[in-house]
Amino acid sequence: MTRCHTTATGAAALATLLMMSTALTPAAAQTAPPVTLDTMTINAQGGGSLTVPAPAQAREDLNRTPGSVGFIDSESQKGQVARDLRDVLKDTPGVFAQSRYGQEIRLSVRGSGLSRGFHLRGIEILQDGIPVNLADGSGDFYQIDPLALRHTEVFRGGNGLAYGSSTLGGAVNFVTPTAHTAIAPNVLRLEGGSYGTVTAGGQASRVLGDADFLVSGSVRHSDGTRDHSQGQGELFNGNVGYRFNPNVETRFYVGAYVVDQKLPGALSLGDALNRPRIANPAALSGDQSRMTWTQRVANRTTVHLDGGQLDIDSWAIHKKLFHPIFQVIDQDGWTYGVGPRYTTSFTVGGMRDELVVGARAFAGTNKALQFVNLHGNRGAQTADTRQEARNLEAYAENRLYVVPTVALMTGAKLLRDTREFTDNRNPRRNSEKTYEGLNPKVGVLWEPHPDVQVFADVTRSLDVPDFSDLTQAQANGNPAFVPLQAQRAWTMELGTRGEKGRFAWDVTAYRSTLKGEMLQFTTNPSVPAATFNADRTVHQGIELGVKVEVARDLAGVGDRFTIGQLWNYSDFRFRDDRQYGNNRIAGVPTNLLRTSFSYTRPDGVYVTPTVDWVPTGAWADQANTLRVPGYTLLGVQAGVELKNGLLLFVDARNLTDKRYVSDVGTITDARRVATQVFYPGDGRSVYAGVRAAF
Repeated sequence: MTRCHTTATGAAALATLLMMSTALTPAAAQTAPPVTLDTMTINAQGGGSLTVPAPAQAREDLNRTPGSVGFIDSESQKGQVARDLRDVLKDTPGVFAQSRYGQEIRLSVRGSGLSRGFHLRGIEILQDGIPVNLADGSGDFYQIDPLALRHTEVFRGGNGLAYGSSTLGGAVNFVTPTAHTAIAPNVLRLEGGSYGTVTAGGQASRVLGDADFLVSGSVRHSDGTRDHSQGQGELFNGNVGYRFNPNVETRFYVGAYVVDQKLPGALSLGDALNRPRIANPAALSGDQSRMTWTQRVANRTTVHLDGGQLDIDSWAIHKKLFHPIFQVIDQDGWTYGVGPRYTTSFTVGGMRDELVVGARAFAGTNKALQFVNLHGNRGAQTADTRQEARNLEAYAENRLYVVPTVALMTGAKLLRDTREFTDNRNPRRNSEKTYEGLNPKVGVLWEPHPDVQVFADVTRSLDVPDFSDLTQAQANGNPAFVPLQAQRAWTMELGTRGEKGRFAWDVTAYRSTLKGEMLQFTTNPSVPAATFNADRTVHQGIELGVKVEVARDLAGVGDRFTIGQLWNYSDFRFRDDRQYGNNRIAGVPTNLLRTSFSYTRPDGVYVTPTVDWVPTGAWADQANTLRVPGYTLLGVQAGVELKNGLLLFVDARNLTDKRYVSDVGTITDARRVATQVFYPGDGRSVYAGVRAAF
């Protein structure tokens, strides 16, 4: 049994932190209006409640953050097809979201989980402020329904500390509506188009005195853009709230999610560009797929106290996975936790002050079985293991406004995470590892104008390996525990956001120095990639979003023509590595640009052409010998929203039918290992939809 302490910490360290925070306590800050980088007009929003503020209030609260954050009102995307979470996040600076197949995407912020060729690592996913990731930190996107969202909050890097996140990539909070924040009591939506894609969704909500409820559901089917990539999903979300008195409210969330996705596998670069519709032969012979059954129950109870607010979150998630790949992965597990969070604001020595203090205790168990894959069915059993994760975390963030326009921020997170692996067939392989750390943060926020913010901060992050990293397939395909180190990083960022007249902007420059970065390399296209700790690496870049209203009243009073520009510059490298020198780290292109040209009229008509441009594609190998070609994609969204709440829209993508690679797995050296690691992008596609809100 092994045991590792990455940083010596203790209760005394947290106590010292909290005393420092109290001494520097903050107050309600002046806040800059949100920077809107969308291409459509946002409808008026309903009021919130104690447990869930209205989107306008949530946006205002988010923009108090002395760091890089983003806000996405789902109404800004109502006239676009919502196939997956890339459609939700694609216009957000700093977020790299690329489709692989079905609902599976690569989601990376500032290089988080850079080489993870499947699912998610390095970003904390929240739904309604409550964790969705499994207890070991792993996660996927299947249970997040794009049609069920009211708004989304993106906390890049260490800016998720106020929610307890301290990973390199930060946190993304997907917020569903309540009866108080829904756009209408009833919403129906139907969309469909290319590749046999059909999605139907509905939502109903009511306020009944002190109680309220909302239910939403969607059913989606797609034949897929490739052979053996059919997908089917049924997603349900609901919440019920009750306000006991003006100061106490509780809200229960329930969810049930069933997803059946065939896997087409990765291809060679030649096949991805010349025969993009085919499936990997191993995916066909093994009838590879991913079927998940997930149930979620959560609660948030909010209590307004004299001088502050207490939120108590609790959650339980049950997930069953049947996953025929190189073997049949058969898992059944639970994640459960509780997290109190206290926020307060007051005055110290005439200075305004805000303080957030929170803790989380959460754990999970997963029964992980493996079998020989007999064309998608269980054969002889090859593994019987148990994976347990236990986490204790405490965090604090304090903002002191030394003058009305300048706030100093201090904070830290203290954590102790344990990963225990039990091999029921070979107890000699049992192992356990504990990770401990203290992640501090310090920053400053300056508001030279009510509509402008400038910020700078320094944050330490600690990414703990999940069981996909720690249990790696051996030569015989069976799992074994590999005692990886945690990934440590210091990140500095400098940025500004705001709006002035017809111009709005959100730009951040950052630099992260990492030790022990968890990178991966693929040894076999059907086997999950192996993870290793690199020595020293650097992630640096620019996250930029701007919007300029170029003209008004072109063809009539009230119409507008707006240009929006997104640019993610990602320079991720090894630092004097013994094997790779100063090579670029494989997996993400250096430059990604997205331009939109939006024409809107007050009668609800809009047309938005878009250009997605990747000048030079990502490296596929760490040796930098094989690279994805760059590409340019053209698209257009158009529609009309009528005064009776009816919205009609068309969403056309890749109009030139460009053949390109949307995502890539990573390998060590393309001159020496197999190179079937490329996922072809979708061809020309056209979708249409209708939404009724009444």
